[in-house]
Amino acid sequence: MIIRKSPAEIEAMKEAGRLSAKVLREVGAHVRPGVSTLELDELAEKLIRAEGGVPAFKGYGGFPGSICASVNEQIVHGIPSADVVLRDGDIISIDTGAIVEGWVGDNAWTYAVGKISPEKRRLLEVTERCMWAGVDAARPGNRLGDIGHAVQAIAEEASFGVVREYVGHGIGRAMHEEPNVPNYGRKHTGVRLEPGMVLAIEPMINAGTYKTRAMPDGWLVVTRDGRPSAHFEKTVAVTEDGPVVLTCEEGRRRPV
Repeated sequence: MIIRKSPAEIEAMKEAGRLSAKVLREVGAHVRPGVSTLELDELAEKLIRAEGGVPAFKGYGGFPGSICASVNEQIVHGIPSADVVLRDGDIISIDTGAIVEGWVGDNAWTYAVGKISPEKRRLLEVTERCMWAGVDAARPGNRLGDIGHAVQAIAEEASFGVVREYVGHGIGRAMHEEPNVPNYGRKHTGVRLEPGMVLAIEPMINAGTYKTRAMPDGWLVVTRDGRPSAHFEKTVAVTEDGPVVLTCEEGRRRPV
């Protein structure tokens, strides 16, 4: 069942979104060679709790971290570790979530570590464009397929692979609600978007094949061919006035 939120509930969700966005930005500012993903995780938890929030990921399904930290060919759900130390030329996808007064904010961004290759730079630029195109398609009267198509068209025009097995989702008082939000699809197909729907739109785009491989820890997912992957995400409300990004420190939609 899709749970539509009232305007007042969407307004309440902005605080969880604001905190999630602030933490993601501040953790991202600490990305540099020599930093471990565990250090980034500890910083995220400290920042979330300092403002009265609760890390949305910690303990979720048994996940041990406050962030997901996925490096290079790692697509999603990387467990923070003191043994994973960032090096010049890496990219790292950081997924951060906070719960405030029962509402969840969820967002992700992929950061360059030092100087990265032209391929990785292009992957980051294209994946961010994919995300904003998906956000812009989250309008009343459109359908879920319009979001997926917007993402897929940009990624595949760049000859990148769109991950199939892992998708965006509805979000509210639970981290994952209906509906699933694929990053691929056909225009004018799928569930019709209505005001009050709140979606986590999160393209996961690979430099090579779209195929994935799950690792033995039960969490980490990597590209099948070992080439790099990027992940960008915003929590977005569908409103009569268009899409509103909730994971935004200003609490406003980014113009797209």
